[in-house]
Amino acid sequence: MRHNIAHKKFGRTTNQRKALLVGLCNQIIQNGRIITTLPKAKAVRPILERLVTYGRNEVSLHRFRVLLSTLRSKSSCDKIISQWGPKYKERPGGYLRIIKAGFRKGDSAPMALIEFVEA
Repeated sequence: MRHNIAHKKFGRTTNQRKALLVGLCNQIIQNGRIITTLPKAKAVRPILERLVTYGRNEVSLHRFRVLLSTLRSKSSCDKIISQWGPKYKERPGGYLRIIKAGFRKGDSAPMALIEFVEA
């Protein structure tokens, strides 16, 4: 039974997994969309939606520092506050969509396109 298992581990240590998810978040913020494996897309979606929700409210130094502590990239924090936050000001959630994109040729891993809605 799978009791008290909160997330996928991706065969990595905790620090490697956190770095992977932060890197995926930064790439989505900068490019608007990326193609990755389906489990990684499903894991990064709630993290990024929480950050966009946090960045769409009024801008303050505290909010910027909270975003910076998670994303570790000033340019990504600026982009959330200036571009993605105001764009979804009236939207009550669901800022990202995941579209299945077939299987990878080498190992048949399920691939997915994750992108911002209305991008």
